[in-house]
Amino acid sequence: MIPYERHELILNKLKEADLLKIDELAAFMPDVSMSTLRRDLKELEKRGSIEYLTGGAVKLHSAAREVSVFEKGAQRSSEKDLIARRAAAEVEDGETVYVDSGTTATALLSLLVDKPVTIYTTNGYACRFTGELAAKVVVIGGDFNPVTCSLTGPMVESALRELYFDRAFIGVNAVDEDRGIMTPGYPEAIKKRIVMQNSQASYVLADSSKFHVFSNVKVCDLEGFTVISDKRDAKIGERVKMITA
Repeated sequence: MIPYERHELILNKLKEADLLKIDELAAFMPDVSMSTLRRDLKELEKRGSIEYLTGGAVKLHSAAREVSVFEKGAQRSSEKDLIARRAAAEVEDGETVYVDSGTTATALLSLLVDKPVTIYTTNGYACRFTGELAAKVVVIGGDFNPVTCSLTGPMVESALRELYFDRAFIGVNAVDEDRGIMTPGYPEAIKKRIVMQNSQASYVLADSSKFHVFSNVKVCDLEGFTVISDKRDAKIGERVKMITA
């Protein structure tokens, strides 16, 4: 077998069993030497696909996946509310801001609509606000993801390239000092990059459960923005400015 075939076989076996010892994996691959198997496992670990455990076992890496806003909204809600309130305190009357999708960003959005600001957003939850709002809210239309209530795609990207913001508040799924900030989907990553390039100040909203985990697509390195979180992290704080809620 070529390396690609061996890697796929290893990953498929781990999907079935969740956790396997190295000698158990070797039994599934009798034609592969132990030295080659260990080399393959090291390569998969380097890519972030698997994790080595004590006792000579391996498992699939627990990458941050895309989950519904309903599922995420029930997780760490108090921390997200604190982060949202701290983020709202950064915004001054009369500013033009961008608010991303995600549960923490949605909490922030619900606070900012009561301020005299202009809000651009790709968060589908903005359409649920009714009655009089102090803010002017502009929802940028595009491809709707019913899982995350997020809008992405070419129409969104085209509009965002023509817009500039005083501040942007970005939702992410993972933050790591070496891999940067990450999100599950490529369209989300492109959208976030455009917004951050067109903003005078960018803030990443991330509770501490998102530190040192991984997701599928890198948005950018840890530079040029501020992380607002419920806890400070020493390694991440060495690379980028952090504000603790």
